[in-house]
Amino acid sequence: MILIADGGSTKVDWIALNSDKTERFKTRSEGLNPAIVNKDLLKSRILDNPDLGATKKEVTHVFFYGAGCGTPKAIELLRQVFQEVFVAAEIVVAEDMLAAVYASSAGKPAIVCILGTGSNSCYFDGKEAKSGSPSLGWAIMDEASGNYFGRKLIRDFYYKVMPEEIRAKFKKDFNLESDHIKNELYRGEAPNTYLASHAAFMFDFKDHEYIKALIEEGVDEFFKYRIIPYGKGKETPIYFIGSVAFYFSHIIQKVAIKYNLSFSGAIKRPIDNMIAYHKAFLIK
Repeated sequence: MILIADGGSTKVDWIALNSDKTERFKTRSEGLNPAIVNKDLLKSRILDNPDLGATKKEVTHVFFYGAGCGTPKAIELLRQVFQEVFVAAEIVVAEDMLAAVYASSAGKPAIVCILGTGSNSCYFDGKEAKSGSPSLGWAIMDEASGNYFGRKLIRDFYYKVMPEEIRAKFKKDFNLESDHIKNELYRGEAPNTYLASHAAFMFDFKDHEYIKALIEEGVDEFFKYRIIPYGKGKETPIYFIGSVAFYFSHIIQKVAIKYNLSFSGAIKRPIDNMIAYHKAFLIK
C-alpha cells in the first residue's frame, strides 16, 4: 500500500493507494510539523488516526510533503518517526513546497505559493524548485498565512480598531482573556496553529471592507517579499495553494494586476492533483 500525504501544521491530508494504484482510502490526521511538534507527539498523531493505525504494516511506500520539512534535521526526525510506524515502508520526506509544485505547475515553469497555517513560495524552472529566501516561520515571516491573519485579528481586537459588529462576534467565538492568549503563545505546543485557528473567522465577514482590507494588506506583503524578488514578469504563471488563497482569490488577482503579474489560479486542497503526478512519475 502506498501513502501520499500533504502535511500542514494544522492537519495532514492522506491518500492510500493499493499496489495497482487504485484508491484505498482518504483520511486526515492532526498536523505533523517536525519544526514545532516533538517526536512522541508526531508518532501518536499518526497512530491516533484509525485508518493509518490499522494498516501500518501494509504500507510499502510513504511520500510525505510537509510544513517544517525544509531542513535536514527536521526531515530526518520525521523520517525516523515514519520508519518506526510503517516498519516495512520506503520513506520519502520533502518540503510542502514540492507538493504544491506537483499539484499546480504541470511540470512547467511557474511561481508556486502556499497560504496555509504558514506561507511560502518558490520558483519552479521546470526541473527544480528554488526558494527566494529560507522561511523563518510564524514569528518573523509567514505573510498572508493563517497565523499572520490570526495575529492581526487579535491585535486589532485589543487595540479596538476592529469594527464593532465584527468585534462582538469575534469576542463570542473565541477566548480572548489575555492570560489565555499569552499562555497559548508562549507556553502552548503549537502557537502558529493557535493563531491560525482564528483566521477562519474571516470567512464569516468576507465581504466586509475591514476584512477585505486586511486580506489585501497581507497579500500585498506576500507579493513584495515572496514573489516580486524572483524578478519574473507577466509571462510566468503564479499559482497559490491553500484555503485562504482559494476563498480570497479575487483579492490575489487584484494585487497581481497591481504589480503587472499573472495570477493563474488557487487550489484549495492539492492532494488530488498529487495523486495524478505520483501515478505518472514516481510510483512504479
